[in-house]
Amino acid sequence: MNQNGSITLFHYWNRLRDGRPAPKRSEVEPADIKSLLADTFILERDTRGEAVFRLAGTRLCAGYGRELKGFSFPSLWREKDQRLVSRLIHGVFDQKSVVLITYEGFSRNGRSNKFELLALPLDGGVENPRCLGVISAAEKPFWLGADPITDALIDSIRVVDPEKEPMFLKNRPAISVPSLVPIEYDPPETISALGRARRIRHLVVFDGGREE
Repeated sequence: MNQNGSITLFHYWNRLRDGRPAPKRSEVEPADIKSLLADTFILERDTRGEAVFRLAGTRLCAGYGRELKGFSFPSLWREKDQRLVSRLIHGVFDQKSVVLITYEGFSRNGRSNKFELLALPLDGGVENPRCLGVISAAEKPFWLGADPITDALIDSIRVVDPEKEPMFLKNRPAISVPSLVPIEYDPPETISALGRARRIRHLVVFDGGREE
């Protein structure tokens, strides 16, 4: 966790819960986190069981170029990441998990920026689970808010145990999510005779094959 918004909201949430798995939704006072409101959101589960925005701050809506209320949360990400995002948020709803996601957002005009997202559980009862969260931009480029974010790819995920490490388990690294797109690179000299190679996740694939 690197962004002040994530750190501040976590400390507020942790203080409210006071040892419980999650604080009640009614205990959250917007005035207590007024400096974060433009970047915060609340998610709920709709009648289809999907995580949707119940509330979203003005800066978030401007960043995505739309009113986010009622909008599907997983749909903010590229299709290949949507199922993972959905599972993570349902973990927040059902298991009271705390989730930290870093991702790269891509604008309509092809610009990009890094973001950090913190998702925290709220106790709304079995029938009304809630998630309180904040999205912080790693940088504040001039175009953010004018050129809307239309796509996103996950960089890393951390599921946090707040009982053991209030500062998000600094001793545990985030889980990197490698790309599935093959990357061309020059192999080291010791295997140069084998030709060029491609890296796919943790595998190295060499061009060529058995000759008849």
